[in-house]
Amino acid sequence: MLIPEAIHIWRTADGDYHAEWQVSRPDTRVNIEPLSDSVGVQAHRVSLEATCARVTGLPTSSRHSFRLCDQHGTEAIVMERKLGMQGTPNFRDFGGYRTHTGRQVRWGHLFRSGQLGSLSSQDVGLLASLELDFICDFRQLEEQQSDPSKLPTHRAPKILSLPIIPGSNTEFFEQAQWPAGGPGAMFDLMIDINRDFVEVQKDAYAGMFREILEVSDARFLVHCTAGKDRTGFAAAIILLALGVPEKQVMADYILTARFFSPSNEVDRLRHKYQFDMP
Repeated sequence: MLIPEAIHIWRTADGDYHAEWQVSRPDTRVNIEPLSDSVGVQAHRVSLEATCARVTGLPTSSRHSFRLCDQHGTEAIVMERKLGMQGTPNFRDFGGYRTHTGRQVRWGHLFRSGQLGSLSSQDVGLLASLELDFICDFRQLEEQQSDPSKLPTHRAPKILSLPIIPGSNTEFFEQAQWPAGGPGAMFDLMIDINRDFVEVQKDAYAGMFREILEVSDARFLVHCTAGKDRTGFAAAIILLALGVPEKQVMADYILTARFFSPSNEVDRLRHKYQFDMP
């Protein structure tokens, strides 16, 4: 049978949608179809395999939801997890998960990403379509000023500056230049960074929660530079607060390993900060 919690759909920069899922029985056959009233949806094409599919030809100006069902009657309505932003590849919707009580976190309200300073005009248009109420920016003040976010001019979301120094990519890659200790030292560094989120950065994350609670039915984005450490911790504690099981929260957290390219981020930072790195 189709396992709804193990469905992932993402959009690539070319506008194609890719879907992967897991099944509990090998004879399970899964169908997928887009759900939308948008003009052009009828022209889509689906390339279907046992546990994955590719959907092409859908309009790129808006998001799409999909119905997946199997011959056993299991059905799930899912939106794309990764939105296919060219300028910030790790831009994701982290809604859609089931809670301990069986309720579902809403799609289209909780988003996470890396820096927004490299967005293309198409990216900005897609960002505008999300109708965000506010954005929590965890980058250092210096980076917020030197690499400002590209945002929609119409109905621009409110920006909350909540700088968190540990987890900064600048600091991380500066320390990474020193080979002493090797991978073990880097592992210990990441442990220290995540411990610091809990012990020292409480005010920044508390500010995030205050804003969430003040805005009814809020649509918001949390982001830092790469959209993985500071942002990943923020997304995790939001999902835990909503009652999503810890196992599912951790599965969402490590999706960054699929959608984030360390080599591309190293190249971006080398160019931006003139690091002398191999």
